[in-house]
Amino acid sequence: MSSSVKKKGFGATVWDYLTTVDHKKIAVMYLLGGTLFFVIAGLEAVLMRIQLMYPENDFVSAGTFNQLLTMHGTTMLFLAAMPLLFAFMNMIVPLQIGARDVAFPFLNSLGFWLFFLGGLFLHLSFFMGGAPDAGWTSYASLSLYSPGHGVDFYVLGLQVSGAGTLISGINFLVTIINMRAPGMTFMRMPLFTWTTFVTSALILFGFPPLTAGLILLLFDRMFSAKFFDVMYGGNTIIWEHLFWIFGHPEVYILVLPAFGLFSEIIPTFSRKRLFGYSSMVFATILIGFLGFMVWAHHMFTVGLGPTANAIFAVATMAIAVPTGMKVFNWLLTVWGGSIKVTTPMLYALGFIPSFVAGGVTGIMQATAPLDYQLHDSYFIVAHFHYVIVGGIVLGLLGSTHFYWPLFFNRMLNETLGKITFWIFFIGFHMTFFLQHFLGLMGMPRRVFTYMPDQGWDLFNFISTIGAFLMSAGVILLVLNVIITAIKGEPAGNDPWGDTRTLEWAIPQPIPFYNFRQTPLVRGLDPYWIEKQEGNKEGMVYAEPLGDIHMPNNSIVPFVMSLGLFIASFGALYSPLGVADDSRTWAIPVLVIGLVITFGSMIYRSLKDDHGYYVTVAEIEALEEELYGKKGGNK
Repeated sequence: MSSSVKKKGFGATVWDYLTTVDHKKIAVMYLLGGTLFFVIAGLEAVLMRIQLMYPENDFVSAGTFNQLLTMHGTTMLFLAAMPLLFAFMNMIVPLQIGARDVAFPFLNSLGFWLFFLGGLFLHLSFFMGGAPDAGWTSYASLSLYSPGHGVDFYVLGLQVSGAGTLISGINFLVTIINMRAPGMTFMRMPLFTWTTFVTSALILFGFPPLTAGLILLLFDRMFSAKFFDVMYGGNTIIWEHLFWIFGHPEVYILVLPAFGLFSEIIPTFSRKRLFGYSSMVFATILIGFLGFMVWAHHMFTVGLGPTANAIFAVATMAIAVPTGMKVFNWLLTVWGGSIKVTTPMLYALGFIPSFVAGGVTGIMQATAPLDYQLHDSYFIVAHFHYVIVGGIVLGLLGSTHFYWPLFFNRMLNETLGKITFWIFFIGFHMTFFLQHFLGLMGMPRRVFTYMPDQGWDLFNFISTIGAFLMSAGVILLVLNVIITAIKGEPAGNDPWGDTRTLEWAIPQPIPFYNFRQTPLVRGLDPYWIEKQEGNKEGMVYAEPLGDIHMPNNSIVPFVMSLGLFIASFGALYSPLGVADDSRTWAIPVLVIGLVITFGSMIYRSLKDDHGYYVTVAEIEALEEELYGKKGGNK
């Protein structure tokens, strides 16, 4: 039966989103879930900055500060930046390559629910005895001896959430390889699809080391296995290796999609083709490859020796070359273009110098002797945030303005958008630029207070004011969204006027099957080619109009994820735990959760679900209802 029949009512809408396998609705859920965690992580950061606003402040205790520090980093990287990027991947990539959905719609839904329930589980730690407090890297020496169950929440929450990310990465790899429209060769794919492709490969190889490390840490915590405990012959440095073999590719897992998003924004508002397309593709691949060669530059101070330090220093310097190629290509795209300064373009123009600043301080860290001096100082905090905020967050905010019409068929207010940009951008530089100098003056990172009259007072005060400005920028963006939802007019397709890729050619609102007929791609920037040739429809087609096969909705992904969510509560409490920590309900809860998950998997395996067909008559009726025109394309 066709799902083009409209359902009414709140309950029906909730059920629709619980069971949906439509990549566009899953994109909206990623956007909402990622935004929720982004706001939580931002609030944690503001509380830390208030504590550091004055010397010897007692706004929060040392223990609370450690929890805020750990949860801010963990939430922002795993539960905010990645899901928000997955929102754009889900919405844009199938449309850019001319597909009707991702390769595995069921797994797409499962990936989202694993991420969301894993993140929810982690945040329940605040209400169940205390959040993790060993830092977002959770180094084994600290995490093994952390009292309470905060670190157990960290381990189990990231395992569940990480499984969702891994599933999504595999899904996008298969989608991009197998589901491109006729004529969409690899060297005609838009840059965002290319960066999604390389990012998915990084996820495929980067997450298993983290998974292995978390399992070993779980066994150390639950069963006293002593993998990392040096008192019993374990090795705490092994955790650092496992974490950073994942952790450095993770930086590129986050920043490559942001590069791809800017590579869509900059040509659109420079009104010319992206300069050096082929070199951009190969630079993306090279960044992905070299991303696995540099992990130990996070470990220059642990005593690996001069040979290892030299190898990783050279690799770290080498990875700057393809990144530099990208920066010059963006600049040369803008150079000589007919620039239109919109809100997304402002974010793109602000991104280039901000990210370059973060990259340059990173290359400084590649010099091991200098790293010995700057390691674990506020210089590292400043460098890292110039990469993450100056690269990824600016990319997310700019792309939110750019792609909002695709998500919701509405344009965000441009004037309010530009005000938001300037408030956030000034606040960002106020917060983190001075932290370079705090680091050079010797302020260590992760301290919850400091003595007065060391020369740190003023810079910390200004940093906190900057954090308030960044918060004000985010609040303004939320207001913009609310105002647009209430008063906004339908945007229609191609609302920016100069867009170049296939996702902008589809009529708005986008039907659940995306393309009534599979498009034929005749070159790079296919929509631009059709516009230049006067094709008002924006596409030519590779097939006649026919019935469309679509997947059925399913509640099973939610139930499967819910089972792991429930089982995680049972796994918190070790059966070998001390008497005052015993929970008689722990093992039954663990078993019940696993039964729900494995029962759902068995049900899914045994049930024949062949989807359904949308007939030509239904397609024409739906399009007449949506666009007021009878079907029939050339």
